Amino acid sequence: MKMTSANWKGTALTLACGLFTCVAAHAQPDNQPAMPGPAAPDTPGQTTATLPVPPAPAASSAADALKKQAGDVDQATLLKDTLTKTDRQYSLLRAGRLAANYDLNYSYVGNQQIDVGFTDSTSTIDLFRIETTRAHTITNTLSVDYGLLDNLTISGTFPFVSKFTQSTEFSGTAYDIGDLVFGARYQPFVQSGTGPTYTITSSLSLPTGRSPFDERIGQNTSTGSGYASASVGVNASQVFDPVALFGSLSFTAGKSVSNLHQFNTTDLSTLTGVQPGKSIGFGAGFTYALSYNVSTSVSFQETVTTPSHISVVNSSNVAQPSRATAMQVGAILNFGLGIRLNPKTTVNLTAGIGLTTDSPDFSLGLNVPLTFSPF
Repeated sequence: MKMTSANWKGTALTLACGLFTCVAAHAQPDNQPAMPGPAAPDTPGQTTATLPVPPAPAASSAADALKKQAGDVDQATLLKDTLTKTDRQYSLLRAGRLAANYDLNYSYVGNQQIDVGFTDSTSTIDLFRIETTRAHTITNTLSVDYGLLDNLTISGTFPFVSKFTQSTEFSGTAYDIGDLVFGARYQPFVQSGTGPTYTITSSLSLPTGRSPFDERIGQNTSTGSGYASASVGVNASQVFDPVALFGSLSFTAGKSVSNLHQFNTTDLSTLTGVQPGKSIGFGAGFTYALSYNVSTSVSFQETVTTPSHISVVNSSNVAQPSRATAMQVGAILNFGLGIRLNPKTTVNLTAGIGLTTDSPDFSLGLNVPLTFSPF
């Protein structure tokens, strides 16, 4: 008989790159700095019961819910509003204008798990093994925003994921496109100089990345969630020159997946379906202008994901009772630095520290706005 006696985290949050990421509850304040989040769609480190359970869907994990999504806005937008005065009625892109951002994010997840085996007859230990897993993920993301109306902006996010996974039994590298995300941001009220600015966000994530259900269990080389998901949220921000405060609340739900055939060599069961858990995310923070060209930011974000339910059949192809994963809580503390290169370009550096076992240990992010024409 085998049982897991302890699960230790290797080190003390995409992205990353910078919503509460899907995978990822994913709405962030429209004027919020880019949030790093794990780019690793499926976070290793889940404990196993007496009989191993196939992994929960990666993007339903709290870590993925922290990834930056299409509704996110980089820190440059916030800094521009904070450091300069404007007579614009809305804080989104003006109608007919195009903007793009490039994000480079690195995240790391480490985990240690102790397996202890006992003999059935005497209950003495016949196995003691420490399993170590390390996952390094680099995500290159291009996001494009278009001002459909002065108060309505649509966006598309196109990630490319590189992941190196090393464990006691497996080491491998994956290079592939991630999940494409399309979103919209709507500002219902004209921004006021005395009150907060509210933005309604929505996004749709498509399972274009490498699915975790198409790989062998335990290899962790997926680059996507394996299923479609949608999120809605609301962001609020208020500028008290030279400080900008922001907060966000979001809800994410994923589409169930069926007709799977992922074989588990440990207990000879086969995963046939997944119903992802739902996620609620919230966050808050501030940006402070140290000078006309330099600013700093601090933010906190948390995502709570309800248990996912999985369907399996045993070695005799007989359906087993539905299994549920544990509820997951991901939280990350972000620190940012914005450097204004010119009136239209602000480069943002971010560092995130994971606060729970369901979050990446840490992440680093770089955001660079791209200009196609004089805006």
